[in-house]
Amino acid sequence: MPPYTTDHLPALPCHLNGELTTLDRARISPLDRGFIFGDGIYEGIAVYGRPGQAPQPFRFEQHMARLGRSLAETRIANPHTGAEWRQIALDLIAAHPDAATVNDWFYYFQVTRGVALRDHPMLQGLTPTVFATCLPMKPPSPEQRAQGVACVTADDFRWQKAHIKSISLLGAVFARQISFEQGALETVMFRGDYLSEAASSNVWVVKNGTVYGPPKDQLVLEGIRYGAIAELCAQEGIGFELRRIPKAEVLAADELLLSSATKELLSITTLDGRPVGSGRPGPVGQTLYAAYQRAKDALFAA
Repeated sequence: MPPYTTDHLPALPCHLNGELTTLDRARISPLDRGFIFGDGIYEGIAVYGRPGQAPQPFRFEQHMARLGRSLAETRIANPHTGAEWRQIALDLIAAHPDAATVNDWFYYFQVTRGVALRDHPMLQGLTPTVFATCLPMKPPSPEQRAQGVACVTADDFRWQKAHIKSISLLGAVFARQISFEQGALETVMFRGDYLSEAASSNVWVVKNGTVYGPPKDQLVLEGIRYGAIAELCAQEGIGFELRRIPKAEVLAADELLLSSATKELLSITTLDGRPVGSGRPGPVGQTLYAAYQRAKDALFAA
């Protein structure tokens, strides 16, 4: 067996337990509960930049609120204040070799329960392990924006606590593999007959000019764009409603949209090989995407 090495990783900056190091040099204990159990919480935040201005995280307070909810439910202490989490992102961007040329970043961080001998209960009194990176954003391509993307459907076979943003993501890995192997961008999942979410995105249904989404409960992760889309719909005079959505309504949608930190808002134009609506990005999705860009610009309004 060849010796263990991380030489294939780029020497890009990362934060580990209060220290700035690089991805190829970072080390954690093999008894970290994040490694052993997937016992931890993560967040992924879009951080936008403009030439000559400091980077700004998008809906940062909402991310901090969700982080707090997930940590509280898993009984892990939050090791940092909001201001400290923000500063970690700014420090990582400043240390990145492409800081002068990249505007938009994806800030990923996770908090695990810490290090202990393997035992299932939620052990208390441990020091949480904190890991963070801030890497250049990889947004959808111009072609994907213009043409929309293909997705496939599958049963939602994951656990019943999807509202916790857990690092235990094997279910999402399986779900994403389904679409990956079919050359599609995402897997739209259903619990029984009702829409839940995609592998790493929320899903929105547009019908007769109104945007519909699944309710905020334990069966879906409340993406940060839940609140953003509700606000943008109100601004644009577009109807917005959260309720259980049967699969038949999804298949009969005028438009389907994905939302996430990196996708922002992205039109699904093919589902299981069949066109969604006209088979092109629709007017509601285009209106909301334009409004989303204005919301990003507003981060830099003096």
